[in-house]
Amino acid sequence: MKLKWLLPGIGILAFLAWYLFLKADDYRVTFTVSASPGTIYQSLKTWDISQENAQITGQQGILDLTQVLHFSDSTHRYNWNIEAINDSVSRVKVYASDPDHSLMNKIKIPFSDTDFEKRTRNTLMDFDQKLREHIQKFRVKIIGLESLGATYCACVKVTTSQYGKAHGMMQNFGLLNNVLVENGIQLNGRPFLEVTRWAMETDSIDFNFCYPIIERDRLPKNPDLFYTYFESRPAVKAEYNGNYITSDRAWYALLDYTRKEEIAITGLPVEVFQNNPNMGGNELTWKAEIYMPLKPRNE
Repeated sequence: MKLKWLLPGIGILAFLAWYLFLKADDYRVTFTVSASPGTIYQSLKTWDISQENAQITGQQGILDLTQVLHFSDSTHRYNWNIEAINDSVSRVKVYASDPDHSLMNKIKIPFSDTDFEKRTRNTLMDFDQKLREHIQKFRVKIIGLESLGATYCACVKVTTSQYGKAHGMMQNFGLLNNVLVENGIQLNGRPFLEVTRWAMETDSIDFNFCYPIIERDRLPKNPDLFYTYFESRPAVKAEYNGNYITSDRAWYALLDYTRKEEIAITGLPVEVFQNNPNMGGNELTWKAEIYMPLKPRNE
């Protein structure tokens, strides 16, 4: 009879020991969003910067991040896990803890709605609201396999963050436009951006911002300008509508699509811009063609 009660008792004690002293989080929040993991990741990075009390302190890829938030009376740690459910929906799990009050939180949470839980929910609801507002401001459509055309072009090199990509283009728009137009250089297509390096975890990129031109013997010289031949290449194409600041949302959509379809790519996107943002208007009418070049067969 004693053995009958001993084993369940040991099990209960083991569970309590794990729950109170070994379980890493105090509270978990789960929600689903109609967005790709990459969109959620970039939105989280932007939201984190906007919070004076928050800092992302570590990450493993773009799907697992650790964030620390400082409040007046406590410090919270959120471990974010982002998982794609299907092509258009992702699940977000946030494992929240308060390291300085973890034991007391775990004791109280099963029996009451604690201040820690309320603050965590309110903080995450703020992020969720801003994320859903952002999702309404752009559209991405996967087109499929196409070919990027060859062209001769005038370019400038830019190093910046993903978020600073559009600003980097605007800073050099005047240089490209003025030098070429003032010297009578004939344009030969839409301006485009060729990413040459993408450090995904640090959101750092190098890119060439280029104007297609008609090649001729004498071209204007400028220390910030170079001329090159952009070769034709096969690629997977998407169409993006929205502010060009966040056109990288299409990059992640293409990464997800090519991974699912087992298509080998370079991971270095090319964007062709169909609108001039300086003209204003409804951003959802702005269009960019986003290409993810295929990896050469010999690589």
